[in-house]
Amino acid sequence: MAEHSVRRHLRLEIDGYDESIRRFLPDYDEIIAHAAAVAVKGEPAHVVDLGAGTGALSQAVLERCDGCRVSLIDVDPEMLDRARERLGAHAPRTRFLRRSFHGALPRCDAVVASLALHHVPTMDEKHGLYRDVRAALNPGGVFVNADITMPADPVARRADYETWAAHLTACGIPEKRAWEHFEEWAGEDVYFPLEDELAALLDAGLEAKCVWRLTPATVIQAVKSSECGT
Repeated sequence: MAEHSVRRHLRLEIDGYDESIRRFLPDYDEIIAHAAAVAVKGEPAHVVDLGAGTGALSQAVLERCDGCRVSLIDVDPEMLDRARERLGAHAPRTRFLRRSFHGALPRCDAVVASLALHHVPTMDEKHGLYRDVRAALNPGGVFVNADITMPADPVARRADYETWAAHLTACGIPEKRAWEHFEEWAGEDVYFPLEDELAALLDAGLEAKCVWRLTPATVIQAVKSSECGT
């Protein structure tokens, strides 16, 4: 099992993650709300949350979809423990799987992910992951990925990083430290262009589009055709 520790990667205590992520990323709550709203539109019976972390997206899904159950997948045991606490009121409708999100996934009506798949280091691996997602989805099922994307063009990429850095400084993080954060995160984080993400999903057999964007975050919706037999 590939180990990933949020405590080590972001240099923060797990109990402080939900507060810190709002300093690190603009409009975090809006990102989660958009992703959850798209995921539950078809009233899924079973949702799989990849790299579920502290359970913020799972909670948003459960609160919007009374009849669904959610399987949370994460390799970090501390994050899963925090998610269990967070989702205690929804315990009958949740299960927690400590494992990588690579490989065969549980059969489901929706797969969701928030700020997790940028840990996949290559587009070849993402192609494989997206094929696994498609295989797990029932016909008509939806995949919703809320994550960071960055332009391929160096000038546009720099501009997006400057916009992102401005958010961190507005939250009290010195500008020099903001850029140091980006360098530190680059040890495990890879932000592909939106166009590459959409192309990879299309190649995997999913109809994909961007449904929301606020630099540097993007919400992508990808649908498995209802005519697919598998």
